[in-house]
Amino acid sequence: MANILETRRLTKRYKELIAVDGLDLSIRTGICFGLLGPNGAGKTTTLEMIEGILPPTGGEILFHGQPVGMDFKQKMGIQFQATSLPDHLQVGEVLTLFSSFYRQHADLAELRKLCDLDELWTRDAAKLSGGQRQRLLLALALVNDPQIVFLDEPTTGLDPQARRRFWELVRVIRERGKTVVLTTHYMEEAYELCDEIAIMDRGKVIAQGSPNKLLAEHFQGLSIRIPKGEAKAWSPDSIPGCQVFDRNEAWELLTEDPEGTMRALLDRGVPLQGIQIRNRNLEDLFLKLTGKGFDAAEEATS
Repeated sequence: MANILETRRLTKRYKELIAVDGLDLSIRTGICFGLLGPNGAGKTTTLEMIEGILPPTGGEILFHGQPVGMDFKQKMGIQFQATSLPDHLQVGEVLTLFSSFYRQHADLAELRKLCDLDELWTRDAAKLSGGQRQRLLLALALVNDPQIVFLDEPTTGLDPQARRRFWELVRVIRERGKTVVLTTHYMEEAYELCDEIAIMDRGKVIAQGSPNKLLAEHFQGLSIRIPKGEAKAWSPDSIPGCQVFDRNEAWELLTEDPEGTMRALLDRGVPLQGIQIRNRNLEDLFLKLTGKGFDAAEEATS
């Protein structure tokens, strides 16, 4: 499958600070591509250079193998983290207004159905709930029938139900042949939606591939989480073949021999009630590669 977008040695400097450091990135046509990284990794700076908001200090950005030009803005859609909408306009009027800014237009009736805006069509756009507003902003990103859509942390602040409803819209968009570029701090979201992810740190891509491929490359075995309590005393360090981490109210054991580890726990009288056993996930991978968790990163964008 051909690449719809590439960056070659893309760089952004602010005096002595290198925000993006010679970034090589490739995004295949028709996939959902996730760009992940801690606060300050350069994700938003990278997107803003691709979108034409910031000028690069150096390097190239290619769209279908050709350097991006003004025409690229007609062929992309953007859902920003925060967007101001015109006052006193209904949802349908906002979409009609934004549609007039482009040479090519999506069918508004189809867009209305796709983004589940029927019940909101005549409602004041300023009075929408968080999830309703995000559906409108997604429709605005699609109003010019773009080939590639950039979604910058689109579900931040949404409740779980609204977030999953938004995920379904993203899946439908991808199924219709659009390329989606997503930034998110929700690792479950990245795993559920993205065909491929790139993890950035300090302005560089440090890992790229499908979520399952990257997890298989970096991890074997399982995580066993055991609540701390006043049951029979035992020492986590006495369990052979495990990495042990203190997670405040629980011990986490990382093991490549889960059966042997469980036998050792039973032999030591460790109660099984409350034990959680799981595969390693993207948050584990992120922590391993960057040394930083997502809790701090969620407080700000990078």
